[in-house]
Amino acid sequence: MPVKIPNRLPAIEILMNENIFVMSDLKANMQDIRPLRMLILNLMPIKITTETDFIRLLSNNPLQVEIDFLRLKSHVSKNTSEEHLAAFYKSFNEIECDYYDGMIITGAPVEQLEFEEVGYWKEVSIIAEWARKHVTSTLYICWAAQAALYHFYGVRKQLLPQKMFGVFKHTINRKKYPLFRGFDDEFYIPHSRHTEICRQDVINNSRLTILSESQESGIGIVSSRGGREFYLTGHSEYAPYTLHEEYIRDLDKGLPINLPVNYYKDDDPSQPPVVRWRAHGNLLFNNWLNYYVYQQTPFEITDIYKLRNLADVCD
Repeated sequence: MPVKIPNRLPAIEILMNENIFVMSDLKANMQDIRPLRMLILNLMPIKITTETDFIRLLSNNPLQVEIDFLRLKSHVSKNTSEEHLAAFYKSFNEIECDYYDGMIITGAPVEQLEFEEVGYWKEVSIIAEWARKHVTSTLYICWAAQAALYHFYGVRKQLLPQKMFGVFKHTINRKKYPLFRGFDDEFYIPHSRHTEICRQDVINNSRLTILSESQESGIGIVSSRGGREFYLTGHSEYAPYTLHEEYIRDLDKGLPINLPVNYYKDDDPSQPPVVRWRAHGNLLFNNWLNYYVYQQTPFEITDIYKLRNLADVCD
């Protein structure tokens, strides 16, 4: 997919070196088509890494995508320069009257706090409510998935005795669900979190559907509103060395951290990781873009507010 991203974004050079096709504003504007409009609320500390991860996934598709990055007014980033944010990010005030075909809200390193204790909880809640009228389909990732499930449905997170850390095997509960077209019976997703969602709490809510889970890492993917919202508890967007970098970081800080499960060759951190999740990660995002974004967005994008559920694509 030719992804339209702002000129000079650092991800451009990184992805071009990986032979991934990205397109600058200037070239994209010469094409006489309407691209899918995508909004990414990036809550991760190292924002350039996260930008690159998601652009990499969104690039592997024949559709053109135009990406806007969203920042929070209620949070000051400690790990990304203000110059970068000012150049490449928009505030909510700038986009609140706009409409988007798809939206991604990333994870955040605040999962051990109660939701209401997070400094930007109110602003994230406002954006999530806004998305229901201004976005066709939204992906909530890791902490954002737990936050949205709590905000919309009252599902609480549970603290784990130790960090869920590694690459875990998942199975599909709804094999005919379009999100999983082309999937194998088993697939892998990286996880890196201290909390989880209780399976019974999700089952007890008739408006939520568990689409995928793992015997080791629990719930993997949940949907609601017929595909207008997906909640992903893991990180299919992770690059090969992301878990390694997290592992070394925690070791250097003297934090309690176990070796990431099912990750290093022969469980030896001096060996390179074995990448088991990339193909299905690409397929997951492609299917989402095709079946829940591209095929469902109204011709007039401003009519998104008229959409309710996308139940006709569930089975």
